[in-house]
Amino acid sequence: MTVTICRKEHFNAAHRLHNSAWSDAQNQATFGKCNNPHYHGHNYELIVRLTGSIDPETGYVYDMKRLSDLIKREILDTFDHRNLNLDTAEFRHLNPTAENIAVVIWNRLRPHLEERLALSVTLYETERNFVEYHG
Repeated sequence: MTVTICRKEHFNAAHRLHNSAWSDAQNQATFGKCNNPHYHGHNYELIVRLTGSIDPETGYVYDMKRLSDLIKREILDTFDHRNLNLDTAEFRHLNPTAENIAVVIWNRLRPHLEERLALSVTLYETERNFVEYHG
């Protein structure tokens, strides 16, 4: 029997979608207002899901306090109130699309979790636009 637990968090960050190998016209045509050279921001909603068996001793799949602390240390402390393009090593050379942000978040969390746990990340860039990454 497996159970999925979920932790929802929130962070604010600015970014610019841009491919430096392309012309300004191609960047504008592809990314539109998300290519603004002065950046723009989002109020991201993050849902981290862990799926696994319930530990018979604790009754937990994973301690939610430990999960909260992990997300704070690995994600919120790194990305919250930052310009992703300028302030984070992960996005200096990687376009900070929602897809890439979700993969980076998954990669930052995965090494800290037991292999028995399946990890999934859902990232809402807006209320209607979100991505999921399952590794």
